[in-house]
Amino acid sequence: MFTRIDPDHRHVSRRSSVYARNVVAASQPLAAQAGLQAIRNGGNAVDAAIATAITLTVVEPTMNGIGSDGFVIVADNCGIHGFNGSGRSPTAWTPERFAGLPAMPEHGWDTITVPGAVDTWVRLSERFGRLPFERLFEDAIGYATNGYAVSPVVARGWARAAEEYGHFDGFRTTFMPHGRAPVAGETFKSSAMADTLGEIATTRGESFYRGELAKLMVADAARLGGVMTGDDLASHEGFWTECVSHDFLDLTVHEIPPNGQGIAALIALGILDHLNIGDHAPDSADSVHLQVEAMKAAFAETHRHVSDPETMQVTVGQLLDPAHLQRCAEGIDLQRAAFPKAQIRPDQGTVYLATADASGMMVSWIQSNYHGFGSGIVVPNTGISLQNRGRGFSLLPGHPNQVAGGKRPFHTIIPAFVTRDDLPLMAFGVMGGHHQPQGHTQVMIRLFCQGASPQQALDAPRWHIHEDFSLCLEPALSGLHEDLSRRGQQFNEPKIGSFGGGQIVLKEGDGYVTGSDPRKDGQAVGY
Repeated sequence: MFTRIDPDHRHVSRRSSVYARNVVAASQPLAAQAGLQAIRNGGNAVDAAIATAITLTVVEPTMNGIGSDGFVIVADNCGIHGFNGSGRSPTAWTPERFAGLPAMPEHGWDTITVPGAVDTWVRLSERFGRLPFERLFEDAIGYATNGYAVSPVVARGWARAAEEYGHFDGFRTTFMPHGRAPVAGETFKSSAMADTLGEIATTRGESFYRGELAKLMVADAARLGGVMTGDDLASHEGFWTECVSHDFLDLTVHEIPPNGQGIAALIALGILDHLNIGDHAPDSADSVHLQVEAMKAAFAETHRHVSDPETMQVTVGQLLDPAHLQRCAEGIDLQRAAFPKAQIRPDQGTVYLATADASGMMVSWIQSNYHGFGSGIVVPNTGISLQNRGRGFSLLPGHPNQVAGGKRPFHTIIPAFVTRDDLPLMAFGVMGGHHQPQGHTQVMIRLFCQGASPQQALDAPRWHIHEDFSLCLEPALSGLHEDLSRRGQQFNEPKIGSFGGGQIVLKEGDGYVTGSDPRKDGQAVGY
């Protein structure tokens, strides 16, 4: 059963949760404030989410951009609505094009699928928005035109990106204006981004997929050996989808269905429900071991089977079948770690935001470049940095996620939502590549098994499973190292961003309680 918030929770937060009737939580403060301003201007939670997402492309370009993809869950008085804003690969991407490579390329035009973020902004505005589409760009264009002070976590990511992407001419011109990355507190501006966002606003995205901006992207692809065509861009269309859902305790957790990895969180929570995870003491070796083992099993299932839904060879229903989850639970040994044969794909270039308004509308939104600045390609004179989502394809012949033309790749980005008795309860997400379902699982247990507040759940220490199924722990859990080692858990050092960063908006009385992860520059705001 759902445990009420415990104000004396063992993990005391340095930040207080924010209580308000209209709220925005995002990974960068200026973007959060842009979203809240949209509500003050007469908009709703969807308007706020779009304004926040657009602004994030300017103020947190290290994790997302105009050429990103996005996934969204919206809850209103009509129900739960999912949107898949991922794009397909260029039609010329045959398996033969990548023959002889050990894996999909990491950078360049041969990593870029059609970007879906712009279409996501348009489609969400058309269906749910109150404000004129152009008004949602005002803060983003203002920051791009006049500049903003770069925040600390963004600055650190930018410095690392300059080393990785500095040899790309478009990146260097746009994002290294003084021959280096901007430091924390330094002003960054981009007239090119301002002009591009203005054109997207006035054409409602048409220029990006079928107009002048599309022509510029196709020309750059041709210049650098890519095969993206105007037809590839013009044919793009994100789509509305029913969420895939599973019960946990007295709640129902909702995720976007494949081609995303949200099902991994549902599998893990389903296994843990069978294991009565709430009976184990918080932060005990037993609790952490069971969570880790359930997550490993979930990853193994996900990475064997998940692909573009048109090519999956098993159904979501089969993966979430209670009897199947029971068998998975029975295969977990409390005293022995397992190491499944599966390939986990890394990624660390994502932003997550959540919004809610006084009418009861709630939004869970994630937007991503995949690896930092993504492909490294920034279309000259546009400020359009392009994701490298093609990296998510497999080169294994016969694998459901094998690369092909006109196909959506496996996606790591996953917004999440929780209902209770069919009523909206919580929008939440944890960014950070394959940490995302791990973060979803840990946050759910912190909140609903251990009584944490949203801010406490985000502040609490986390474990993380690496691509090779080894483990790392944040310092507050380091006392478990010896016990978990005896059970066979293998340890490696954490990587930058291993433990992700999230936002939570939880329905509470006539309003909401919200928090923002201290691992990012983020902020929760409301009124």
